[in-house]
Amino acid sequence: MRSTVQREIQEAVAAYEDKPRDQWLFDYPAQVGLTGSQVWWATDVGIAFARMEEGFDSALKDYNKKQITQLNSLIHMLLGDLTPGDRQKIMTICTIDVHARDVVASLITQKVTNGQAFAWLSQLRHRWDEETKHCYVNICDAQFQFSYEYLGNTNRLVITPLTDRYMCSICS
Repeated sequence: MRSTVQREIQEAVAAYEDKPRDQWLFDYPAQVGLTGSQVWWATDVGIAFARMEEGFDSALKDYNKKQITQLNSLIHMLLGDLTPGDRQKIMTICTIDVHARDVVASLITQKVTNGQAFAWLSQLRHRWDEETKHCYVNICDAQFQFSYEYLGNTNRLVITPLTDRYMCSICS
């Protein structure tokens, strides 16, 4: 079971840019799509920071606009006809995407310009390591290998500043 989840996440992360995200999500089970989305969120923010260092001052704002477009697309999908499983998957991804959008908006407001700022490092960030073929979860200076345990297609708690502070206090 764990090796299947790992293999599916690897495939999903590799295929993410092959088609629009709102179509890509239907190619994978909920947990895989959610994890792949989180990997690509952290990757895209890292790319935006790299572009800012190259002189593209609006890179994070541009990415925030992309996030809003992606979120609006998912919301539009929720207004349509979906299977119960797909509806749950899209609602869960929307929950995570709203938090991701708010994090990026906060980085913009705080004028964060690089990926070494605490405001970014204190976020729960997923990443795929192509060399080891594993997903890792980072927060602050802690790194954990993803366990690939089956979580199913379940609700996620809404992420608030309080839950963010709790996660950050675990690292301290």
